[in-house]
Amino acid sequence: MRVSGTWANSIHFQDSDGPAPAGYNDVLTHAQWADVVDFAKAADARIVTSFATSEGARDANRAWNPEQARALVNYTRSLGGSIYAAELTNEPNTGKYQPADFVRDQAIFRKFLKADAPEIKSVGPGTVGEAGFNAGVTVPREQTTEAFMSPEPKPAFDIFDYHFYGAVSQRCSRLGKDAMISADEALSEAWLARTNKAYTFYAALHDRFDAAAPIWVTETAQSACGGDAWAATFLDSFRYVDQLGRLAKNNVAAVFHNTLAASDYALLDDTNFRPRPNYWAALLWRRLMGETVLDAGQVMPGLHVYAQCLRGRPGGVALVAINLDRAEAGVLDVPMAGDRFTLSADVLQSETVKLNGRPLALTPQDGLPPLPPVHTAKGRLVLAPASITFLALPRAANPACR
Repeated sequence: MRVSGTWANSIHFQDSDGPAPAGYNDVLTHAQWADVVDFAKAADARIVTSFATSEGARDANRAWNPEQARALVNYTRSLGGSIYAAELTNEPNTGKYQPADFVRDQAIFRKFLKADAPEIKSVGPGTVGEAGFNAGVTVPREQTTEAFMSPEPKPAFDIFDYHFYGAVSQRCSRLGKDAMISADEALSEAWLARTNKAYTFYAALHDRFDAAAPIWVTETAQSACGGDAWAATFLDSFRYVDQLGRLAKNNVAAVFHNTLAASDYALLDDTNFRPRPNYWAALLWRRLMGETVLDAGQVMPGLHVYAQCLRGRPGGVALVAINLDRAEAGVLDVPMAGDRFTLSADVLQSETVKLNGRPLALTPQDGLPPLPPVHTAKGRLVLAPASITFLALPRAANPACR
């Protein structure tokens, strides 16, 4: 789980909730961070974070000062927690960083990790907005990923990461209509293909500058600036699941969805913490789709199929079939009997999603409900219009999944 964002660049970590010192915009209290550590323990999640790089976190020469980072790391340890990986800063190419300053501060950051926290993996560069289409972010030439990674000594990271938003939401309407995406386009091939375009762009930079590191997408959602209103509905689940499938095929090792419970693109409603459709999609993905990616063939227009080993079942295979057609059913030939989990909604822009025809909701005790599958026979499987179907084939005996 990632605790970061633009706010983290200018946050002061302190014991009280009093005002932030000069050079910082806000505070992160010990009590708040203790809640983060407790949540990570309860969820069995690894913490990924970043540190302040604003004026208050700099020395007399304007070089980064690791004092605040050291305090956060040490306090985490005192709670019996740990930080798995950390970025120096969030989206350095959307602020005032210049390449020479970035390289200097990254060298200080690596020295700090080596001396104070060798268990923490370094993540970077964490850049955004350079994928060759208008996603509402204009990156000056001197602040591109290439510019940041080129100066000597070249930055090197344990994990190479980037952020991806295919558009900006109506909250950022000042950037113009060309930067936005409409609900009518949500199931279009052009919209979904933006994930691949961004990956291709950043993968080339990865291969050039940090080829040995795994690739992470550490921030993504329906659109930047909090998401459009329909990001909270089933309509966006097609983008989300398709994105996970595409990135898995490209060996992206981790995808962090923005956010858990804030704004329209959150997995949970931030007023009552009820799961939104993307939460249920993520839950099924986590339960069924293993880490080994299989060849499901080429993405077909209107019907996208992805295959991975079935999680927790040696030899088993899991498929996800996404029918993008709003009116026509799709067909999938299944080689053996299995268990089907189909997500659908009566209205695509609904915050209620159905599993095999039944609405999904928490139990009265706020627990997860049973997620029973429908058994399917070998042969022709009909996929309802505008639906997402996960299929578990535990008896596939796939040698790649043993």
